[in-house]
Amino acid sequence: MLRNIYNFWLRRINPSLNTLIATLGTVGLGVCLIILFIVAKLAEEVLEKEAFKFDTTFLLWLHQFSNPSLDNLMLFITNLGNPTTVVIVGIITIAILWWCRYRLETLVFILSCLGGLILNTGLKLFFSKTRPQLWKQLITEISFSFPSGHALGSMVLYGFIAYLLAFHYPKFSALIYTLAVILIGAIGLSRLYLGVHWPTDIIAGFGVGFLWLMICITMLKLRRMRVTSL
Repeated sequence: MLRNIYNFWLRRINPSLNTLIATLGTVGLGVCLIILFIVAKLAEEVLEKEAFKFDTTFLLWLHQFSNPSLDNLMLFITNLGNPTTVVIVGIITIAILWWCRYRLETLVFILSCLGGLILNTGLKLFFSKTRPQLWKQLITEISFSFPSGHALGSMVLYGFIAYLLAFHYPKFSALIYTLAVILIGAIGLSRLYLGVHWPTDIIAGFGVGFLWLMICITMLKLRRMRVTSL
């Protein structure tokens, strides 16, 4: 019995695991596992209808800094993660990739966007968590709260675009990733400032989006490796 398990590991699991580690890196794989654990714990608590004390405390603390100038800035930033903006950016990206004959990148990019949409819609309906109503809000949202679609979508969309840019322009990779992190983080912060999401919604949205982004990037890398080896 043990020999059969050992042989199965050597033939099936170990090669796939080695390929995954070689693609993501040990640190990358470790980060993904940690994020998966955090998202799982948050999801468990949400399913059990548990309240997170720091959710309300943080939102009320953040709201004390509100002012007309910040209101306008946060409304502008949150619009960068709105469905209309995301669709426009997505279509433009697809058009550029196709025009540049990056067929593989185009297909994986489309897959990543569609997967992100399905994950966001499915998880919101599954958890059915209500949004915060702690003060009079500047915008109205009618969908469920957990996870944040803006956080998930911006992570997938802008994260994938950042990866593609960094891949084709490696000299500017540090700058590209820095700007992407700032943009994605700002979109998440804007949702908290506007009071339409709990902090745990944002954390979960970023977590799920990052995991799906890593899956898509890994698929792209593996496909490139196969094409190169042919």
